Amino acid sequence: MKQQTIDRIRRFTTDRDWDQFHSPENLAKSIVIEAAELLECFQWNNEEFDLQHVKEELADVIVYAQDLLDKLGLDADEIVNMKMDQNERKYPVEKAKGSAAKYDEL
Repeated sequence: MKQQTIDRIRRFTTDRDWDQFHSPENLAKSIVIEAAELLECFQWNNEEFDLQHVKEELADVIVYAQDLLDKLGLDADEIVNMKMDQNERKYPVEKAKGSAAKYDEL
């Protein structure tokens, strides 16, 4: 995410004095709630959905995720690359390509 966007998220929270409500637990709950609302966009039909509504719910998930990153002092690039390293070891291309099997079933 661009630094300008991250700064805007931070400013939004600061300007409203909402950091006091942003415990890691509350932010994790908010991510799950917003992710459920995102899933609801596809509840009855996964081919016909409101793309604008999907974008709004996905944005809510991303904003809360950035808030949680800030609360825990984490860097998105660092933790995503750490997880990708793990995933690449668990799902080597030669075993996982074209397969939906879990890593312990490859």
